Amino acid sequence: MPPRPNPTARQVRLGAELRKLREAAGVSNRAAAEFLNSNPTQVSHVESGRFGISEERLRRLAGLYACDDTKLVDVLVEMVNERGKGWWEEYRGVLPPKGLDLAELEHHASYVRTFQVVHIPGIFQTEEYVRAASTFVEPERPEAEHEARVSFRMRRREVLESGMPYDAIIHEAALRMRVGGPKVARAQLEHLVQASERTNVTLRVIPFAADGFAGAGFPMQYVGGVVPQLDTVQIDTTHGAEFIDATAQLNRYRALLERVDSTALPQDASVDLIRRIAQNL
Repeated sequence: MPPRPNPTARQVRLGAELRKLREAAGVSNRAAAEFLNSNPTQVSHVESGRFGISEERLRRLAGLYACDDTKLVDVLVEMVNERGKGWWEEYRGVLPPKGLDLAELEHHASYVRTFQVVHIPGIFQTEEYVRAASTFVEPERPEAEHEARVSFRMRRREVLESGMPYDAIIHEAALRMRVGGPKVARAQLEHLVQASERTNVTLRVIPFAADGFAGAGFPMQYVGGVVPQLDTVQIDTTHGAEFIDATAQLNRYRALLERVDSTALPQDASVDLIRRIAQNL
C-alpha cells in the first residue's frame, strides 16, 4: 500500500504520539522496526501519519516503549480503529484541508476554550456573518465556494448539540465590528445571546475598560483531548489554521488562557454588554 499523500491532522497526530512514546523510551527508529520485523522507513511513515498501523502492532509498540498509561494507549487504539468518514469529508476538494481538520478536531474534543479579539468565534457565527466575512476577504471567489463555507460553518455547530462544554471569551472589539453592516451585526449579537443560554456554553466578554489587558495578539482555540496528552491549540494565520501540540507550548497557551480568563466579565454582565451594543447598532 503506498503512503498517504496528504494525511489528515488526526492521522499525523496519531503518528506523532507514537514517536513521542518511542523517543521518551529511548528506543531508536531502527530498534522499533526490528521489533516489528519491519524497516525504519515504514516506522518513519507511521510516525508521520503517512502509513496506518494495526491495533495489535500499536499495543506491541506500547509494550516495547514501557508505556504504562493504559488510558492513552486505549485512546490511540480508538484512533487506529476509527471507521467511516465524518461529515466534513463532504467538503474535501472544495474547502482547504486545514478547515476540515479543525472540524474533525472539534468532533473528537472533550471540551473547547476559545479566545477571540476581532472575530466572533466561528462556531457561533450566523450564515449572514460568514457570508459577509468570506466575500469581504476574497470577493473573487466563486459564489458556490462562498456558500460551501457558509454551510460548512453551520455544520460545525453540531458539536454544541452533543453537549460538549464550550467556553468562549470574546473581546469587545469583536462585538463592535459591523461585519456585513448594522443589520447583520445586530443579528449576530442576538445569536450570541441565544447561544449563551445553552447549558454547555460559557460566554464572557473582555471590555475595552478592562485594566491591564494586553492579549490582543493571541486569539486561539484550545481543544481538550480525551486525554490531556491529546490537547491541541489551534491558531489562525494568514495561510490558514495551524495546530500546536508540543507540551511546552500547550502549557504556555493554558497559562495565557488563565490570564485572559481573569480579565473577562462574568457571564451575566457579558450578556448585558452584548445586548447594549446590539441595541446601539
